[in-house]
Amino acid sequence: MNRLQTRFILAFVGVVFLVILIPLTFSALMRSFNLVQPSPELIAAIETLPEETVTQLQIFFREFIPRQIAIFIIGGGILGVVMGIFLARSFVRPLDKLAAAARSFGSRNLSQRVHVRGSEEIMAVAEAFNEMAERLEKAETLRRNLLADVAHELRTPVTVIQGNLRAILDDVYPLEKEEVARLYEQTRLLTHLIDDLRELAQAEASQLSLNVTAVDVAQLVKETAAAFQPIAHSKQIELHAELLGAIPALQADAARLRQSVHNLVDNALRHTPAGGHILLEVEQVGQAIQIRVKDSGQGMTPEQLSHVFDRFYRADPSRSRESGGSGLGLAIVRAIARAHRGEVTAVSPGPNQGSTFILTLPFPA
Repeated sequence: MNRLQTRFILAFVGVVFLVILIPLTFSALMRSFNLVQPSPELIAAIETLPEETVTQLQIFFREFIPRQIAIFIIGGGILGVVMGIFLARSFVRPLDKLAAAARSFGSRNLSQRVHVRGSEEIMAVAEAFNEMAERLEKAETLRRNLLADVAHELRTPVTVIQGNLRAILDDVYPLEKEEVARLYEQTRLLTHLIDDLRELAQAEASQLSLNVTAVDVAQLVKETAAAFQPIAHSKQIELHAELLGAIPALQADAARLRQSVHNLVDNALRHTPAGGHILLEVEQVGQAIQIRVKDSGQGMTPEQLSHVFDRFYRADPSRSRESGGSGLGLAIVRAIARAHRGEVTAVSPGPNQGSTFILTLPFPA
């Protein structure tokens, strides 16, 4: 039984107790004086009393006792009102604070919190309010950071396009295919960035559509490695795929899974110097399939590992968008993994010691 129920029960019992106590007390007084059914002896004794004493007794029973009963009833009523006000305030005060906090929260004061106190029900509401406030404050922080990041990321290609077009209009640059190609490359980067942002927004809103079918993960990884072989060869990087045991089919979205592996391999190529190597491993681990992308590249510090899946994060800030990607590839990998009830993690012994990205996809329950 919780505290709120206990208080109401005690209040109800107190009222009932007072209602029953008044007649019981009056009845007990009457019985104690044998006034309910006076005995013959009491009547005879009263008749022997002087008339003045009998008159005083009549006045006592006719005026004093009703007056005392009235005082008792009024006092009990006043006490009940006072106790009711006290109990009502103790019930309502936490709710008033919750209402004030909600109004303050509605005024964009997202740091507003309430003290968890009162009955179990009110404490539960206060805890739920604080949890909601915490989530909304984090969401608002993410929204502001996203807007700032998007504005920052879009500013450079838009500025380049505007500057080149202005130079063409002012006859600084001739309108040649080479210049048009540079402008086209900037628009391609913008399109890629917008598509990545759209997919990431859908994933974070749990609206990323999945076309789930039986996927041959081993074949998918081998095909991805083959697709990246020309790029790896041009950068003098060895790229291999290895299957560790039999790999059963997995119920997943083949296109999204291919996109995830593509992003992981592309990330490894960007951070692996010439003469390095990249290894793709596929293995069944318990009730899940793991895809591991190991590289001998730059490696990461613990601080970098904690942010590597954040939007627009680049472990090497000196890399430009052209050489370092949009900064959304790994965030999209994490979003796709979580959409499949899986996860992606990164480990690294340290700088210049390579990194390993592990994509874990569980089998359906």
